[in-house]
Amino acid sequence: MRIIDKAQLVEILDRDLAVRLIEEGFIAFSAGEVHVPPVQNFAFTEQNGDCCVKSAWLQGSDTFTVKVSTGFYDNPSKGLESNDGLMLVFSASTGQPLALLQDQGWLTCLRTALAGRVVARLLAPRKVRAIGVLGSGVQARMQLEQLLPVTDCRRLIAWGRDAGRLADYRRFAEGLGFEVRTTHEARELAASANLIVCTTPSREPLLQREWIQPGTHITAVGADGPGKQELDPALVAAADCIVVDAVGQCSRYGEVSHALEAGLIAPGDLIEIGALLAGQASGRTQDAAITLADLTGVAVQDAQIARCALMSLGASRQGDLLAQFGQNRG
Repeated sequence: MRIIDKAQLVEILDRDLAVRLIEEGFIAFSAGEVHVPPVQNFAFTEQNGDCCVKSAWLQGSDTFTVKVSTGFYDNPSKGLESNDGLMLVFSASTGQPLALLQDQGWLTCLRTALAGRVVARLLAPRKVRAIGVLGSGVQARMQLEQLLPVTDCRRLIAWGRDAGRLADYRRFAEGLGFEVRTTHEARELAASANLIVCTTPSREPLLQREWIQPGTHITAVGADGPGKQELDPALVAAADCIVVDAVGQCSRYGEVSHALEAGLIAPGDLIEIGALLAGQASGRTQDAAITLADLTGVAVQDAQIARCALMSLGASRQGDLLAQFGQNRG
């Protein structure tokens, strides 16, 4: 079994290829061509942490992937990253472990940010006045990086509770070329930004319906497990277009679960990203529409980012290393 560490993955991973593979995975998932067992979730309340185990196999693929991802949100105060984890790639023919991607959670964070890039391309307003980001951690940074190819807007309003971390995020964003304003008031962010990304592990709404301007798009990635919430359910219900990565998963947890439980929306109001990418549904239909993407993270993304890592490794070494791992379809 080959062991590939985070430094190697960061160096060799082809991000554009990853976007294409993740889009392919979303389409296959919505077409019923992906085996995705139920997610295992662990909550460590006293430690302010959680862990999920996700796995997936695309029909016709020679490999399947099992991913373990952890989030312990007090870690920065201990000098540690909030996120960690790893991915295991197995042969779908023999069951042998082929590769351990010792990514320390980086691949999970990246595939989430790439999904944010996909939905922003599909749903963002034609004219982005300002980008708003709630959060100041790794995901807040990656989401902002992945918006660079999607919009030429370089005005940013960043929200966070911790002044030191928010100042660090400001310096990071300025290094990307953004004009940055920081705030501790989410309402101020909502008043100026019409492309908003929510990246926090909050367990209570941060954005209220009455704060959101017509024409705004919101990508919500923080509610990736039971009990998490960043949006007022009335805001979810007010969206003209609600896109989810997986109807079943988002209905159990995620932003839409709270609106469903309150009876404010119905399952039929939800559109999967895969259906949108396949041209089976419409996204933003007018400039004034409010659009929402609820991203809880689907295991097919892990399978596809792992596939991308192995393909990128093969390309970087100018050899047919992919044959060692089993080449997926496409």
